[in-house]
Parts: sequence; structure tokens; C-alpha cells
Amino acid sequence: QVQLVESGGGLVQAGGSLRLSCAASGRTFSSYVMGWFRQAPGKEREFVAGISWSAGSTYYADSVKGRFTISRDVAKNTVYLQMNSLKCEDTAVYYCARSRYRTSLISTTARGYDLWGQGTQVTVSS
Repeated sequence: QVQLVESGGGLVQAGGSLRLSCAASGRTFSSYVMGWFRQAPGKEREFVAGISWSAGSTYYADSVKGRFTISRDVAKNTVYLQMNSLKCEDTAVYYCARSRYRTSLISTTARGYDLWGQGTQVTVSS
């Protein structure tokens, strides 16, 4: 059974950086899309970034474009989210997720993903 395990969250000052990792145990991500989502208290889970595992194409939410970078390491079966120039509004629990189907199309909605990690807390202080 495939499991996703996130790591790398923590407390950082505004303007700082963090790198999140999402490692898969079991099967690989081949032919799937991997996404990062986040959920702040009292808010809905929102799409942050996605990457097509096979093609390497990426897509970002407008709120993080130019500051966050999603990437993958095929050999390590790991997807990353490099977060730079962090803002207080980036504070949330961050989740990685695998697409429901084998596809190269990056869905920006949570229902497009059916395998989720446990989440990692990112807190940005002013």
C-alpha cells in the first residue's frame, strides 16, 4: 500500500524559506500528478502547486507563483516544494497528494486527488 509522508515544515520568519518533502513508500508516482495543497484554520483546503511526474510540467496557484517551486526526484520517489519569500498568509498545514488517476493534467481541486499525506505545519511569523 502506498503511503505519502511529508516533512520539512516548521516555524520561519517572514521572508524566509523552507523546503517541504513528500516521499512515497510502495509504488512510484509514475504517470501520476503530484500536488501540494494547504489548509489554514477555518479555511478550505487550497491548491498550491502540481507537477506531472512523467512530463515534469508544473502549475502554480497565483498566490505562490514566483515564490514557490515544485520539483521531483524520480530516483528517490520524492516530490519537493521549495518555498521562498514566505509571508504570514502562507501559514497553514501543507499536504501532498497523488492524483486519482494516471494523468498528465494537473487538477487544482482536492477531489482530483485520492491519496494524501498526513500534513506538515508551516508557520510564518512577522
